Amino acid sequence: METSLYQPVKTFLESFGYEVKGEVGGCDLVGLNKADPPVVVVCELKLSFNLELILQAVDRANASDEVWIAARVSAKGRGREADRRYRDLCRRLGIGMLGVSDAGEVSVIVSAVSPMPRTNPKRRTRLVKEHRKRRGDPAVGGSTKIPVMTAYRQQALACAAALAGGPLRPRDMKAAAPNAGSILLANYYGWFERVEKGVYALTDLGHQALERWPQADVVPAEPVEPASDG
Repeated sequence: METSLYQPVKTFLESFGYEVKGEVGGCDLVGLNKADPPVVVVCELKLSFNLELILQAVDRANASDEVWIAARVSAKGRGREADRRYRDLCRRLGIGMLGVSDAGEVSVIVSAVSPMPRTNPKRRTRLVKEHRKRRGDPAVGGSTKIPVMTAYRQQALACAAALAGGPLRPRDMKAAAPNAGSILLANYYGWFERVEKGVYALTDLGHQALERWPQADVVPAEPVEPASDG
C-alpha cells in the first residue's frame, strides 16, 4: 500500500527542516518549512512510478513551491525509475523523483530543481491553513477509502469529547475547540443536538465517533443542566 511509503518519505523531508503532515488538501504529503511565508513542498505516493503519478504531481504544482513523486524502486532495476524518458519528463516538468527501497531507504532520482509555476495562490493558502490548523499528524499519506482526519474533524471530535460528560454551551468548549460555536451549529456529521437555547448534547452518532476516534487528551468541562420544562 502507498501508506508504507509515507513514513520513510516523511522522515526524509523532515531531515531538511520541513514539518510534514499527510493527506492535506487531497495531497498525500505536505511539508512546510519555518520561513515566512513558508516553502510548500508536496509529494505524491504510488507503489510504482507511472503516468498517473506524474499527472497527480502536475495537478498539485499550482499550489506548491516544490513537488515530488515517490515510489518503491524495482529490486531488479526494471522499473520506470530506470527509464531515461520518464526521468527526463520529470526534469522538464520540474518534478522531483524519490525512490524508496524495500528497507525504507529514500534516494533522490531526479531533483526538483526547476521552480514549479504557482498560478493558484488560493489553493496554496488552503494547504498552508489546513496544515497549520491540524493537531499533530493524524492522517497517513496515501490512505484511501477512510475518512481523512482534517482539522475540522479534529475540532468536532474535541467538541464531542467535551460533551461526553453532559450538555454544554459552546463557550465552555472554546479551549478545546476554538470554532465550537459554528461546528455545533452546522452539525456537519450529525454528532450534536441542541437540547435548549445555546446548550448542546451528544447524539448516538457522536458517541460512535468517540469510540472510533478516542480523545484521551480532552478534559470535559462541567456539564450544564438543561432547564426544566415546568
